[in-house]
Amino acid sequence: MAAEREYDVLMFGCTGFTGALTAEYLAANAPASTRWALAGRNMGKLEQLREKLGVDVPLVKADVTDEKSIGEAAAASRVVITTVGPYIEYGEPLVKACAEHGTDYTDLTGEPEFVDRMFVKYHAQAESTGARIIHACGFDSIPHDLGTRFTVEQLPEDVPLTVKGYVSAGGQFSGGTFASALTAFSRARKNMEAARERRAVEQRTNGRTVKGDVGRPHRERDIDSWALPFPSIDPQIILRSARALPRYGPDFTYSHYIAVKNLPQAVGLPIGVAGVFALAQIKPAREFLKSKVPQGTGPSEEKRAKSWFRVHFHGEGGGKRVVCEVRGGDPGYGETSKMLAESALCLSNDELPECAGQVTTAQAMGAALTERLQRAGIEFTVVEAA
Repeated sequence: MAAEREYDVLMFGCTGFTGALTAEYLAANAPASTRWALAGRNMGKLEQLREKLGVDVPLVKADVTDEKSIGEAAAASRVVITTVGPYIEYGEPLVKACAEHGTDYTDLTGEPEFVDRMFVKYHAQAESTGARIIHACGFDSIPHDLGTRFTVEQLPEDVPLTVKGYVSAGGQFSGGTFASALTAFSRARKNMEAARERRAVEQRTNGRTVKGDVGRPHRERDIDSWALPFPSIDPQIILRSARALPRYGPDFTYSHYIAVKNLPQAVGLPIGVAGVFALAQIKPAREFLKSKVPQGTGPSEEKRAKSWFRVHFHGEGGGKRVVCEVRGGDPGYGETSKMLAESALCLSNDELPECAGQVTTAQAMGAALTERLQRAGIEFTVVEAA
């Protein structure tokens, strides 16, 4: 049925900052045989973007506030991309439509509450229709999820494994990313409620043990950095991949850190985050912060060209130790748009494992997506093995 649909890939949010970069990547890199299209509510803006991209692709009028138009768009597509956030405010209609129509779905969310609520509401339906609902297909959380999988594959099978991830990056965030972070900060209690609701319905018993270790701040000599526990969505995604994939061993433990070079940064970063978190609880303060970095804006091309990321993975198990690295350029925009677009092309074009429901990138695309990203310039390397 999916092969008979009008579009291979349909993209929402393409007139926003990251969305436009994703559309630009598709215009330059999608195979000529890929039937892709741009979707949105403002046809004038879509036409301007299409002209700027220099591509002859269809335009689809659809609005996330109009359930009928969203349903028709999902039914006409094999894979849907969306960069329309904050996802807790605007994301559900598209997830719902894709789950109903058996359409694969990808987004850039880093919002745990949204991911958990979508699991509770639509995972079972997506399983029944064959839809693959895949969240966090950008810097959150592809380098971490696929990097952990890559590290696990360097270690012995069928033994307890431990992996620690250390994230370092240099770059600037856009207004959309900042708005999503502030929204998530302001909904801390709702985040916890959503996590409890998910645990109540999620089946986790399979005879294997998978757990996260929060860890503690420490000096990591191997990377000459201070390591601070980093409670982002990334370790949640990684642990879900580990529960789904037996290759992670009978007992798997993961710890996630952000790496900073000097002690003042290590002290100042948590204080700064705590301050923003506190201000996000107060609506006027939250709106003021949003106004300082308006949605739809982002760093210049020159600033993005100077941005970078590295994620080191230290894995141990079965008497073997390995250090792996995933590295690339601008994490928030250049590489994120690449990851999102390649995820959609992977779902549309590649031979992949059988799975359905809310799944992770490692579970649904694994080696195929890793190979795509390597060809696109994101490095996955073994630094050390002993």
